[in-house]
Amino acid sequence: MTTPAQLHHLVDGQWLAGEGDTVVSTSPADPDVVVAEGRLADTAALDGAVAAAQRVKRAWARTPAHERGAILLRAAGIVENAAQEWGTELAREEGKTKPEGIGEVLRAAQILRYYGNDADRDAGEVFSSPRRGERILVTRKPVGVVGVITPFNFPIAIPTWKIAPALTYGNTVVWKPASTVPLLAMRLAQALTDAGLPSGVLNLVIGDRTVGNALNAHPGIDAITFTGSTEVGRRIAATGAARGVPVQAEMGGKNAAVVLGDADLELAAEQVMFGAFRSTGQKCTATSRLIVTDDIAEDFLAELGKRADALNVGNPVQDGTEMGPVVSAAARTSIQAGIDRAISQKALPIAGGHEYSEGALVTGYFVPPTILELPSQTPDVWSEELFGPVLAVRRVRTAEDAFALANDSEFGLSAAIFTQDLTRTLDAIDDIDVGILHINSESAGADPHVPFGGAKKSGYGPKEQGRSAREFFTHTTTVYLRGGPIRV
Repeated sequence: MTTPAQLHHLVDGQWLAGEGDTVVSTSPADPDVVVAEGRLADTAALDGAVAAAQRVKRAWARTPAHERGAILLRAAGIVENAAQEWGTELAREEGKTKPEGIGEVLRAAQILRYYGNDADRDAGEVFSSPRRGERILVTRKPVGVVGVITPFNFPIAIPTWKIAPALTYGNTVVWKPASTVPLLAMRLAQALTDAGLPSGVLNLVIGDRTVGNALNAHPGIDAITFTGSTEVGRRIAATGAARGVPVQAEMGGKNAAVVLGDADLELAAEQVMFGAFRSTGQKCTATSRLIVTDDIAEDFLAELGKRADALNVGNPVQDGTEMGPVVSAAARTSIQAGIDRAISQKALPIAGGHEYSEGALVTGYFVPPTILELPSQTPDVWSEELFGPVLAVRRVRTAEDAFALANDSEFGLSAAIFTQDLTRTLDAIDDIDVGILHINSESAGADPHVPFGGAKKSGYGPKEQGRSAREFFTHTTTVYLRGGPIRV
């Protein structure tokens, strides 16, 4: 048993106790274990954070890009060295397995390194002018003070892929993480502070919905980047539009995996399991829909059910655990209600589908890995995002039917196709409307050097990560550069 960490907020370079309500972060595997505790920030702390970010934004923007990058590189080293400790804390607080938690911390270090080296890449463009003695330059400038709102499910990786580009491009940041998993937020902010980030450049306020709403509407915030639910993302986008403030929002997903008859079925089964049940299905790119052609459906679904039943579900910090709990009692209740509703609508459980009724898993917020085959009359689970370890399955006759069904969603974040047929692969690239398409690999996954984000109603504004991040965190200034009299 470890002593609970004491939560503090970072405002203008000072670590402060909150003045809001008490917050207690407990382990979802064992709710009697307190991981961190303290008091939430209030709107007065938010005002102080925004004022600090506004005060230093010009100085930070004028800091040479290589100096900004050097701080991120030092922070990457701090994060990497702490991966084992922080990954274990992450698993204890959020519920993903310890290997996944350590991997997430290492991914944060990778992202910091990618953006820490950005100063060695191009910083603008030069165009020819139709006039003698003139050049046209397109330069990039930071947008100013960026409000960052992040979710519970990747408490260090998602904040890093927002904060790192914001900082490297010269912006200052006010960050509100999910209050359900505040500890890793504090760890990341401390790493950047220890790496030499000047006071006021990054401010951390761990607050409730009131603080989040105040951040979104604050007149001192020049842009908002958000990851979370579709409902909240749309509200933030509407508020930003009303204020004339740019918004970047990564929202819902109902991601399909399509397994065609010519697929490598061993590979497909492994990858569908990873996509559906890693991180307990609590990620926006998780595989939550499966479409299988009739010719292989019977055997493939039997294999998936066997694998799901064999998953080692348990305490995420214990060795050998393959799937941990969901993040909270409310999440467990909501997910189980969605499962129960699907079964009442004639869905057939292939695996799971029931609550744990005995043993150690009853105490924590555990949901069994669940696979539901759906009738022709589609239950709600086909379209609703449950955000948990639930995979809805439908059978189809042809590849064309499969691709049409994959598109049968208002969301378009990610999809996975399993086939050995190059022609079918090219058809999928053309036909399936998503921001991320995997061929013969799980639907989840994001690398820091390429764009991340969805199509349709899964995303709003410019994509995240890679060079795409510049489109949100900077704006262009076109400079017509001319000297004195032209000498011939």
